[in-house]
Amino acid sequence: MTVTFTPKDSLTTPIEWHCLTPIWQGGEEIIQQGLPHSQLAPAWQLLLLGDGSPTRHLQLLTREPTEVDVIDMSLIGMDLDGAPQLIEAVPGPRLRRQVWLRNSSGKRLGYASSWWEASHVDEYLQNRSLPIWASLARIRTELYRDVQGIYYGYCQALESAFGETGPFWGRHYLFWHDGQPLTLIYEVFSPYLTKYLGSTTLESQ
Repeated sequence: MTVTFTPKDSLTTPIEWHCLTPIWQGGEEIIQQGLPHSQLAPAWQLLLLGDGSPTRHLQLLTREPTEVDVIDMSLIGMDLDGAPQLIEAVPGPRLRRQVWLRNSSGKRLGYASSWWEASHVDEYLQNRSLPIWASLARIRTELYRDVQGIYYGYCQALESAFGETGPFWGRHYLFWHDGQPLTLIYEVFSPYLTKYLGSTTLESQ
C-alpha cells in the first residue's frame, strides 16, 4: 500500500512513501519473545528484531559499504502522514525522509522512511547522503533503538524497486536520545538478502 496525503505546512508537494499491506503483523510483545523459527529464521530475527544498526549489519553481510539514495525530504507539518501511531511521539512540525539502502555495487537491499522534528533534523543529519547510523556516529550521539512493530506483506512499488517479488519483512522503531524520542523509522528489507542470511523460514524440527 502506498500512502498519499496533502501537506498542511509545506510549499512543496511531498511524494508518497511506501508501506506494506500486511498479511501478518506483530507488536512489542511478539518482538520481545521472538517468532517461531518456522515463521522467521534466526538470522532474519537478528536483523529485524535486534537493536543493532541495520546499515552496519548490511555492510558486514555484503562486505561492501552501505550507501543511501535520498529520494524524499518533505515537510509534512503536523500531518500524521499515514505513519505508525508512534509518529505522535516525535515533536512537530515534522519532516519525512525516504531512502534506498544499497551496497556500493548499486543493489538495493532495503527501504526506509523516517520522521523527524523539522527544526532539529540538521543537527543530526549534517550530511544527508549518509546512512542515519553513520551521521549520528560522527557526532557521537548515544541512541536506543526501540523496535515496536513488525510486518510481513506486499507493496507493488517496492517489488518494482527491489526487482524482487513479495511478500517482504519490515518493521518500525523509535530512536531515543537523552530520554526523548528522536525519530520514527519504518524499514523494509529485500528478499535478496536470502543470499547472505539464508531462507526467511526454517522447517519445523
